[in-house]
Amino acid sequence: MRKKFGHLCFMRPLLTALASSEHVLTYFMIWRQRRITNDVHVPNLVCLQQFCFKCENISDIEQDRIQSGNRKHSFWEDPVGDILTYLCESRHCIEKIIVIAHNAKAIDLHYILNRAIFLKWQVELIMNGMKILCIREEHLGFVDSVSLLPFALR
Repeated sequence: MRKKFGHLCFMRPLLTALASSEHVLTYFMIWRQRRITNDVHVPNLVCLQQFCFKCENISDIEQDRIQSGNRKHSFWEDPVGDILTYLCESRHCIEKIIVIAHNAKAIDLHYILNRAIFLKWQVELIMNGMKILCIREEHLGFVDSVSLLPFALR
């Protein structure tokens, strides 16, 4: 005689509620670099556009927010060092920072990785061959938008 058993799958059930974005700060990053030789590129400008959960629906980028401050940032003297210094600043009420860059896997995230190795950070990498798709270090994450959204935005 066969006995019926309950569900024996050991997979963790899916969460019914989405994670709160209340303590997450999101940046969109654009790099500009110049080519020194065929194999060497040097960043000379990086621009950030900042969004928190309270200002993500506000279309006027010129409007600053009390909680998240200035929404546009530019770094040009030491773009890699300055951007990491800025992103690692202490912020009250923010637990996680996500930086999204378009087509960053090609070269942009390599600048971040080189500086992270120099600073002896313990980073987690998600790679596809030599292309870096994601870099995470404690509360800070860098993501390639092309890998995140691999379809045309029409």
